Amino acid sequence: MKCPCCSGLESRVIDSRSLGEGVRRRRQCLACSARFTTYERVQPHNIFVLKKDGRREAFTRDKLSSGIRKSCEKRPLLTGAIDKLLDDVEAELYQTGKTEFPSSLIGDLVMERLKKLDHIAYIRFASVYREFADIGALKQAVDILAQGGSSVTPANQLPLLPPEVVNHLVQRGRK
Repeated sequence: MKCPCCSGLESRVIDSRSLGEGVRRRRQCLACSARFTTYERVQPHNIFVLKKDGRREAFTRDKLSSGIRKSCEKRPLLTGAIDKLLDDVEAELYQTGKTEFPSSLIGDLVMERLKKLDHIAYIRFASVYREFADIGALKQAVDILAQGGSSVTPANQLPLLPPEVVNHLVQRGRK
């Protein structure tokens, strides 16, 4: 394991904890004594993604994570909600036992979960994933989301404003 401080290659494990699907290890570099944490997950087999243009590339969690995190940027989500979403998608892919998946299937799995997590993040992700050609296509997606009762905030989404601030603003509006 490479030390993030000095790039030393030798470290010792100070503490290990099981995290459901993986292990969290606290390490100390033998060269500079810096401490850092690593996370390890079992990867049952390699997964490949079949792209729209016919290319085949290895599935990388970091690439999927980057896209999801961009769509969730500056959204009031619970800590760990994005990682849980990634874990769920990845687990569903591995559970099928298949080794190749079209990118459209992976995108659909992400969109299904984002829809439940945060409506704005869902629309952001959909606008890139679905490659909306014009404002009409975007409006149609928003309308479909609104017809599904989207006025209710998803359970995993934090409020934009604390309840006491909302109450104060409502009270001020009545005066």
